Order: sequence, then C-alpha cells, then structure tokens
Amino acid sequence: MRHLVVFVAVVSVLMISASACSGAPATVAPPASAPATAAPIPTATTAVETVEKQFEDLNPSNFTRPTLIDNKWFPLRPGMQSVFEGYTDEGGQATHHRVVHATTDLTKVIGGVRTVVVWVVDYSNDQLLEKEICFYAQDNDGTVWYLGEHPEVYEGEQFVEAPTWIHGIAGALAGIKMKAQPRLGMPSYSSGWGPGVGFTDRAQVSQMGQWISVPFGNYGDTLVIAESSQSEPNAFQLKSFARGVGTVRIGWSGADATHETLELVDRVELSPEALAQVRAAALELEKHAYEISKDVYGLTPPAESAK
Repeated sequence: MRHLVVFVAVVSVLMISASACSGAPATVAPPASAPATAAPIPTATTAVETVEKQFEDLNPSNFTRPTLIDNKWFPLRPGMQSVFEGYTDEGGQATHHRVVHATTDLTKVIGGVRTVVVWVVDYSNDQLLEKEICFYAQDNDGTVWYLGEHPEVYEGEQFVEAPTWIHGIAGALAGIKMKAQPRLGMPSYSSGWGPGVGFTDRAQVSQMGQWISVPFGNYGDTLVIAESSQSEPNAFQLKSFARGVGTVRIGWSGADATHETLELVDRVELSPEALAQVRAAALELEKHAYEISKDVYGLTPPAESAK
C-alpha cells in the first residue's frame, strides 16, 4: 500500500507562501510508547451488493470532464495542499512522518483519459523518504479513478528505486480511488493493478457516520475505507475521509507491520507563487521519470498546464 506522499526547501517555500483556508496547523504528539492501538479489522455489515470484480473496467468514453474532480469525499482542486503528520513503528521505535499532498494545475493523458497530476512528498524524521506524482480522473458518474503513479524512494539523499505503474502499460490497470456513492456492504474493489511493481491494492467501505477529531479540525459523518493488498491480505490501512475535504486521517488494523498513523494538521490554498513551485517540482520529477523509466513512464505523453 502506498503512503500519502519537493525537497525540504521547496516545501518550506510553499508553507510560507500559502494562504490558510481555515484553522491553524498543529503538531501531532508522539505516542507515549508504541504507535496507536489498532482498531478492529474492518468489516462492512450492511449487505448491499455481492458481486466482486478482480479488476475495474475503465471506459474512456465515460470521462467528459475528467479533470473536474468534485467528488464530495475526495475533491481535488488545483492549488489545494494538505499536510499530514504522524508516526510509524520501525523496529519498535516511533518514527515521525510528515506528508505533503498538493494538487497541481498540470494534466496528463493516460489511456485516453486526461488526468489531474498530484504531487506528494513524504519525510521520515525530516529526511526525504519518497516523492511522487500520481494521476486521478473523475468519470461522468462521479467516481474518482486512480490511473497510475511514479514514486521515487530515497534513503538519505540517495535515490533507491521507482516502482512506477501506469494504466495500459506492462499489464497495469486503473483502479478506483473513491466511489461516487460509497455504501456499507459494497463489495471490495481494485484501487489499481501494477503487477510489475507489486501494486495490488484493494479497498472496501468499512465505516460511515463516525465523528473524527484531528489537529486541523473536527469532522462528523465521515467515511472510512479499509485498504489491503494481495501480498498483505490481513494488513489494513484505514483511510478516513470528511465531506468536502478528503483524507483527514490514516490508521491501521490487523497485521500491518508499520502501524502508520497520520492526521491532517494543515490545509491551505497555495498562492500563485507557491503553486508555481509545486508545478516546477512535479515537472522536474517527470523529467527524471522519463530518464529512469523508459519502458513505462517513457511511453506516456508529457504533462501539460491546465491553463
């Protein structure tokens, strides 16, 4: 399962240049000993549907305005940036994580569908762990699709690997990020299929109507999605979503080894200057992707400005 994932200098510029939408950022306090206790393994209790498909059927003709992503549970408006803080358990030690998630004003055509480019950066104890560009589109029914990603993993300052998968290339298939009308009892669905890099995530609605409090605010009537993977079927990442906001918390359940917890600490609308910084960083990562992933990313057309 992928983490929510600019160099430190760039992120600092973004946070200084951004104009806050509401509330104020806060720091997530470290756990007293181990990271947060796991919730029970999620189960959907209300029977609604029974048919479960191994893969999702992406139909390019069902995307008239794919870059207008206004799904109430997962809106992506260019210029919006969310910051998450939390901890993972690494060898019995709590390790601080900070994740910056920014929607760019870039688009990219994948499999005949124009997608929105999202920029994500993950820091572990203030050291760059991963930076990523990923691609979303909304169909005419309101479902948000995930069409691929190019993540680059770092150890210290050294590049380690880039497990890239893109819909329609090397057997990879798009999956669903958020249903238009998620309901308890829905069968699980593929979040994406990238067999060449081991991306085999599946998701299912776990809870609805919960009250969630995070450093950035309090949210009622939330949605919790449980994600697992083919390689770790009994390990669950629990992603909580608030209406009109998107992700507000990430937790864990079951046999998840990292016990990752993240909470929304800031959500801002970037200034034009800060958005330009994000755009430049995303394009720089794409340039590197063309160099190191010629057989996958190299087969895609370049990202373009939405303007």
